[in-house]
Amino acid sequence: MVLISLVATHTELDLETVGTLSSGAAKLAGSVHMPAVTLSTCNRMEIYAESTGSSEDAVASTREELLDAVAASSGLDREVVSRSFRTLVEDEAVSHLFEVGAGLDSAVIGEREIAGQVRKSLADAQHAGTISGNLTKLFETASRTAKDVGTRTALGSRGRSIVSVALDIAGDMRGDGVAFYPGAKVVLIGTGAYSGTSLAQLVERGVTDIGVFSGSGRAEEFVAERAGGAKALQMQDLPAAFRDADVIIGCSGGNRRITAKEVANLAGLTGDAPRRKPLTLIDLALSHDFDPDVADLEGVELITLESVKMAAPSETEDSVQEARDVVRSAVAQYRTERRERSADDAIIALRQHTQSLLDEEMDKVRKQHGCTGAAEEVEFAVRRIMRKLLHTPTVRAREMAAEGRTEDYVRALEDLHGIVVPVREEPARAAPARRRRVEDFSAAELAQMASYLRKVPAGGFCQHHQPGEFEIERIDAVRDLPIRRAS
Repeated sequence: MVLISLVATHTELDLETVGTLSSGAAKLAGSVHMPAVTLSTCNRMEIYAESTGSSEDAVASTREELLDAVAASSGLDREVVSRSFRTLVEDEAVSHLFEVGAGLDSAVIGEREIAGQVRKSLADAQHAGTISGNLTKLFETASRTAKDVGTRTALGSRGRSIVSVALDIAGDMRGDGVAFYPGAKVVLIGTGAYSGTSLAQLVERGVTDIGVFSGSGRAEEFVAERAGGAKALQMQDLPAAFRDADVIIGCSGGNRRITAKEVANLAGLTGDAPRRKPLTLIDLALSHDFDPDVADLEGVELITLESVKMAAPSETEDSVQEARDVVRSAVAQYRTERRERSADDAIIALRQHTQSLLDEEMDKVRKQHGCTGAAEEVEFAVRRIMRKLLHTPTVRAREMAAEGRTEDYVRALEDLHGIVVPVREEPARAAPARRRRVEDFSAAELAQMASYLRKVPAGGFCQHHQPGEFEIERIDAVRDLPIRRAS
């Protein structure tokens, strides 16, 4: 099996193309026949997958299947999709993901939001059951590396992010910098990850008048889950909210863009009594929430992701180098551990071979001498000798694997001992988690549940909480059990 990654980012493509490639990212991993994880952000679309074989043909076939899936989900021409992606294999793919998670490949170098997006990609793939054990290990290690970069280096210590840079630009455009925000009125469109970050940043800057609108109707839930005193807006509230707003932030990423005419009408830019104060639009959606021609409206300033990319402050060379050193060390350690794991099949084959020989000889001893104490002592002594004999070959297997010489070790086993190491099966996807059915529980498990639930007060959730604090629906296996609860 070979790790392969298809990468399309802001460094090679315009963000419009990246956004189109990402349009079907949520369902892409589930449409292919190999373990896969998609990482889609505001400025990148990446796919990490394991090929179904280690030959060049197998790797090429995996790449073609992934490109076909992107073309089908995005609606782009197949040739355009093929040209848009770089292909990284094995160590290059590992290094790239670790750098991405650490914020070294971001439009705003050192931004910390990407680390959360890497973790979310892993969680989504695990929930959908499109991931394998190897990909899980890869993404978990990348996330730990990102955390190490944050704690061991100065990279990102200023808290820069795409959202913070966009708000800095808006403040500078209005001429007041940070002093602009405490009295500003802001409308936030969308309830996704960037919306949550934007709301937090606005509250941190002292904004107290924030309205949130969601075309999907999630605005009330969104504001209820977060501090800051934001209010949910309905469709009928938009004209008044737009007219009073100083800043409107779009980060919904929907399929529909707000046109210049709609902005002019909603914000009161036309009519008998047109608004007099300027309006700043911040478009953080990869697929754009505002048509570009809104920038031509008088009194309107438009800030896009492209604007943020050009204005992003650079980190110091020292902090970037420190971060790269941490990443380089983590990649080397991951590669070593991965190569050592590649020797597991050979080690298991060797141990199974010696165990089978021991079992055969012990069967002969028992047939001749019976199951006596002497036979047990012989078996104990032989097993101890076997462990000592296997110690050095096991250590050498891992050392040779770390040097990339696993094939030499496997060949030596075959030549010296006639041990054939089985070929590892194709990578398998991990099944998504499911709720256990009644018939999945044993009688002992049901008895244990019933014993525990007897200690739970009526109306309570567990023995550590009082009735009425909160409840949860009982699983079918215990819902109908005759349980006398504690009073």
